[in-house]
Amino acid sequence: MSLLSSLARAYERLPERPPSGCSTEKVGVLVSLHPDGAVAHVSDLRLPDAKGKLQPRPLRVPQPVKRTVAIVPNLLWDKTSYSLGVTAGAGRRTAEERAAFLRRHEEALAGEDDEGLRAFLAFHRAWSPDQFRPPHWKDDYKDQNVVFGLERERLAGVLLHDRPAAQALQARLAGDAEKPVRVCLVTGDVGPIARLHPSIKGVRGAQSSGAALVSYNLDAFTSYGHEQGDNAQIGERAAFAYTTALNRFLARDSGHRLHIGDASTVFWADSSDAFAAKRAERYFAEMIEPQRLGEPSQEEAAENLILTKEIHDRLKRLARGEPLAEVEPQLARDEGVRFFVVGLAPNAARLSVRFYFEDDFGVLADNYRLYVNDIAVEPWPDWSPRPSIGRLAARTAPARRDAAGKVTFDFDAISPLIAGELLRAVLTGARFPRSLLSTLLMRVRGDGVLDALRVALIKAVILRDRRLAGTAKEDDLMRSDPDDPDPARRLGRLFALIERAQRAALGEAVNSTVADKFLGAASATPAHVMPSLVVAAQTHHIARLSKGHSDAKWIRESENPNSLAKKVGKALERDIGRLVSQFETGFPQQMSTKEQGLFLIGYYQERWGKTADASADGDADAADFANEPSEDQEP
Repeated sequence: MSLLSSLARAYERLPERPPSGCSTEKVGVLVSLHPDGAVAHVSDLRLPDAKGKLQPRPLRVPQPVKRTVAIVPNLLWDKTSYSLGVTAGAGRRTAEERAAFLRRHEEALAGEDDEGLRAFLAFHRAWSPDQFRPPHWKDDYKDQNVVFGLERERLAGVLLHDRPAAQALQARLAGDAEKPVRVCLVTGDVGPIARLHPSIKGVRGAQSSGAALVSYNLDAFTSYGHEQGDNAQIGERAAFAYTTALNRFLARDSGHRLHIGDASTVFWADSSDAFAAKRAERYFAEMIEPQRLGEPSQEEAAENLILTKEIHDRLKRLARGEPLAEVEPQLARDEGVRFFVVGLAPNAARLSVRFYFEDDFGVLADNYRLYVNDIAVEPWPDWSPRPSIGRLAARTAPARRDAAGKVTFDFDAISPLIAGELLRAVLTGARFPRSLLSTLLMRVRGDGVLDALRVALIKAVILRDRRLAGTAKEDDLMRSDPDDPDPARRLGRLFALIERAQRAALGEAVNSTVADKFLGAASATPAHVMPSLVVAAQTHHIARLSKGHSDAKWIRESENPNSLAKKVGKALERDIGRLVSQFETGFPQQMSTKEQGLFLIGYYQERWGKTADASADGDADAADFANEPSEDQEP
């Protein structure tokens, strides 16, 4: 099913979907009129958001016109520059916009006998912008969308455009236009073809007035001289349906929108069982953007927390390999739940589709299980929740460390191509983007930050390639493995031991560690730096520990610091010696991108994991102490 077809189908399942020719827009002001056109009341429709800021209310209105640079008014409603002739801006075209609004309605309402339409026309004939003043009019009403109604119908919630005469007028005007009648490529129905498609709103970075998903503005994009919508024969109803559904999904707090990189990611499920579809959508949101579990403050929040905890628990079961039919049978029935994901990014006045995924939810659940297995790495910090795709994508951006040592990532520097391909790999189970590993290595060399999420991504790239090639083992690269014969990973362990020796001897107050200076060089060209680092560790740091001297806080504050320092030195000397002896022909001159990734995995797991091999001479406790992290160093 194509993207437009799936969105048109989703429209049919929308709750309280607007009828064809209508749209849900943000409206700030309602002007109530007496039958003679005099103003009876001006209502502020805006509601405060979570921060107390007034936000316009979504209301159903006649479908807005498609505006570019032309002055084109809406029918029976519009923003204040058109409907009232006032604006908070410079207002260079306000007079023209107001004149166009009045002219259109003089023509459209000529001969109308409806009381509401006559009151509307009488108001606009008598209105002048200098009447925009208290007490009816507030300055912050400017540039809000304005709707109209009769005063006696206001409390019943009936607006002017809801009256039968207004709807008949709208239908008549829509039918007056000469439009070609052809077969719709989306539905297969025969009917009028949409020349211009309604705008899509809510995509981050796109124009606030909306952008087009289907449009043609240059001769190079046209075919056989066709203009605008004739190049893609999409019926008016199908164009209205797919844009309405997409706008609903992109709305704030819709529960169908996520932001990953510069793309606004929209998702929805299709099933004959509405509850199963809603359940699948909730599962997906938790897969991609896990919610933090906290204490609820309201009854509604408490119910949401219970559901979130339940889904968390079931996702853990999926990640452990339990089939979807056992974890959530309703989502794995024979007919299943069809799931759709699309990533939209701004492109001037248009939108580009970064990726589009469509498959059964059971397939998505299987791919999620593989993804969780791919990024699983030990040790994982207790303070870090299950990572979202957005947090993982942020690890491809440069890291900054402030004066307090806190690390932040520049979300604006995330490559949009990498972020989109990362999500595509998660959804489809395909290989991760080829540039992901090299980007991560470049960032680690540039900013020196190697946290659990960067290691998890490095591991995921390498492990997925192994699994797709059929060479992956159970729990491959999951945790530190002293028996792994891979030279790159062993070099990473050796480098971590060298750093550990420095920290044990000199303490945490050292200005820069060997990792700060040599991590990038050691991972890329080990033969150039590793020999001198091994000699320095043995002749300086281990020698100092062997004499019972240490500036490490955890050693100095122990019951017997001299004895502990000697034990730590002995354990480190033994472990470093074992690893060095395995490189009989010397260290590699240069390592590939994949080998550098394995080096960093080995380094991370040895640096932060507990020592797995006990010493043969009774110094197991010393080996564990030698791997003790400091309080300010969390992986």
